Amino acid sequence: MSQLIGKLGMYPPLAWGYLGLLLFMIGDGVESGYLSPYLVQHGISEPGVALIFTVYGVTAAIAAWFSGALCDLWGPKRVMWLGLGIWAVFEVAFLLLGIARTDYWSIVTTYALRGFGYPLFSFGFLVWIAAATPARQLGTAVGWFWFAFTGGLPTLGSLLASFTVPVIGSYATLWLSLGLVLAGGLVAILGTHEATGLRPLASEGVPVIRTLLSSVTIAWKRPKIGVGGIVRMINTAPQFGFLVFLPLYFTKTVGFELAEWLRLLSAMFLSNIVWNLLFGFIGDRLGWRRTVAFCGGVGSAITTLALYYTPEWFGAHYPLCVLAAVCYGATLAGYVPLSALMPSLAPEQRGAAMSILNLGAGASVWVGPAIAGLFLPRFGVGGVMWIFAVLYLLSAALTLLLKLPSEEQAAITEAAGMQQGG
Repeated sequence: MSQLIGKLGMYPPLAWGYLGLLLFMIGDGVESGYLSPYLVQHGISEPGVALIFTVYGVTAAIAAWFSGALCDLWGPKRVMWLGLGIWAVFEVAFLLLGIARTDYWSIVTTYALRGFGYPLFSFGFLVWIAAATPARQLGTAVGWFWFAFTGGLPTLGSLLASFTVPVIGSYATLWLSLGLVLAGGLVAILGTHEATGLRPLASEGVPVIRTLLSSVTIAWKRPKIGVGGIVRMINTAPQFGFLVFLPLYFTKTVGFELAEWLRLLSAMFLSNIVWNLLFGFIGDRLGWRRTVAFCGGVGSAITTLALYYTPEWFGAHYPLCVLAAVCYGATLAGYVPLSALMPSLAPEQRGAAMSILNLGAGASVWVGPAIAGLFLPRFGVGGVMWIFAVLYLLSAALTLLLKLPSEEQAAITEAAGMQQGG
C-alpha cells in the first residue's frame, strides 16, 4: 500500500493526514454556498454579511500567518490539535449564541474567533508536508494537499449541503458540519505519526521571539518571499469574494434555484480539486513558476470574466454557466505549485516562508469579501469581476519574478555564453 501511495505522489507516512484533511474541510465547507443568503433571510443586510465574512477573514489570516512559526515552535501536530479545538469550541458558540438567537454581534464575534481554527489545522498540515516530503515529489504532494483542501471547501461541502438543507434544514446542517470537522480532525491527528511533525521544526537553541519574528522579517529580508505571499493572496481572494455576492447574483439576478447554485459551485470546485492534482504533476514537469504565472494568473483572469459574461450574454443557460464555473475552477488550480516554490526559495527557513504563504492564503479570506463590500455598491457585480481579473493578471506578472537560485544562475550562464558567442 505504501508503494502505491508513493507512486501517486503522496508521502506515505502522511496518508491519513490527507484523508482527515478532506473530511475536516468538507465540514468547514458545508456552509460556504448558503450561509450568506441564509443570514440575509434572517434580517442581516448584505453589507452586514460582508462585514461578518471580512472579520472572519482577518482572524483566519492571523492564524494562517503564525501557523508556520508555531510549527517551528511546537511542531505541526500540536498546531493541528489547537486548530481543531478552536474550531469546535467556537462553532458551538456560533450556533447557540449567534445563529439560534439571531444576535448579530454574537455572530460576528464567535464566527471571527472560529476563524482561527481551520488555518491552524490545515496549514499546520501543509507545513508538515513541506518539511517531511522529499523535494523530488513536493509539487505533487502539495497538489494532493490542495486536492483534499478544496475537495472539502467548498466542493463536497456545498454538494452535501445541497442535499441536506432541503431535508433537515439549514441550521441542522450546520451542526452536521461540526461532526464532520471533529471526525476529520481526529482521523488526521491520531492517524499520522510521521516523526518530523511530532517535534518543533526550528533548530534547537533558537530564541522563541526570533522564531516568531522570522515569520515577519523574512518578507523583507527575502523580498521574493513577500512577493510570493501577495501572489498567494490574489490566488483565492476572488474565490472568497464570490461567496459574498455570487450566491445572490445567480439566484436573484440570473434566476437559478438555490440547489442549482450549490451544484454549480460544487462543479466549479470539483473541477478545481481534479486540476489541483494535475497541476501538481504539471508543475513538477513544466516548471513551478511558469505554471503559476500562465495557467494560474492569466487563465484565472480570463475565466473570471467568463464566469460573469456567460449569464450576461446567454441568460440563465445552466449548462454554459456550469462550463464557465468548471473552467474557473481549473485555472484556479494553476497556483498549486506556489506551495512548492515558496519553501524552495528559502530552504533553510521553510517554516517562515510557509508562514508568509499561509498569510497570503489567510488574507485572501478577508481581502476578497472586503473588495466585494467596498466596490459592489459603486460598480456592481461586473465591475468587481473586472477588478478581480486585473488582480489575477498582476499576480501573473509578479510570479515571473520568483526565480529559484538555480534558475537565476542558469540565466546568468546563458547570458554569458551569448555574450562570448557574440
